[in-house]
Amino acid sequence: MLEIRDLDVHHGNSRTLKGLSLTLSPGEVLCLLGRNGAGKTTALKAIMGQMKASAGSIMLDGRELTDLPAHEVPKCGIGYVPQGRRLFAELTVRENLEIGLMTRGSGKEILEQSLTLFPRLRERLNQVAATLSGGEQQMLATARALCIDPSVILLDEPTEGLMPSMIATIRDVVTTLRERGKAILLVEQRMEAVLSVADRVCFIENGSVMATLPVQALKDDPSLFARYVGVG
Repeated sequence: MLEIRDLDVHHGNSRTLKGLSLTLSPGEVLCLLGRNGAGKTTALKAIMGQMKASAGSIMLDGRELTDLPAHEVPKCGIGYVPQGRRLFAELTVRENLEIGLMTRGSGKEILEQSLTLFPRLRERLNQVAATLSGGEQQMLATARALCIDPSVILLDEPTEGLMPSMIATIRDVVTTLRERGKAILLVEQRMEAVLSVADRVCFIENGSVMATLPVQALKDDPSLFARYVGVG
């Protein structure tokens, strides 16, 4: 289980996370929802050690991660697919995936599992990442994160700018990963994408958790989205 307790993060003189707390269990998809600037991406970066906590704790299966350097966090079993993908653009698909494999010494069976989820990448193993389409780059970023064989996966706006067919592919992969027992923390803006894959929704505003609800509550009362996010 991933457990965040009373997390504070500062960006310069601004306190961007204010006592944020959440839990994420194996086989669960928890979606962070909120306006731009609410603190969603900051929360993911804090988990990954890319932004340092000034208070609170981040724990994975009882292990304290809060003060680990950023390069050590993936070795603990957390895969991160950042907004904008951040691939090694000049390297091939295969080379990008091999970097993921090296993080925790994952074997060929893990690579095979990733390629099974994204068969299109298998056809493009020797293609330079920069020449892939936007959807294919998102597949590669996700597959690279999966190559560390993580127990927790952080996805920041994975469907942003994608065609409907690619969005469906990403949704299906998230569902498959949940069925395999992966814990998934998802940042999304598209309500329809959230409703189709999430188990719970955590509304964030000004760096604080306003409410955490089962996704069924949103299905039953869509006005909750406007109440907490402020848009219809």
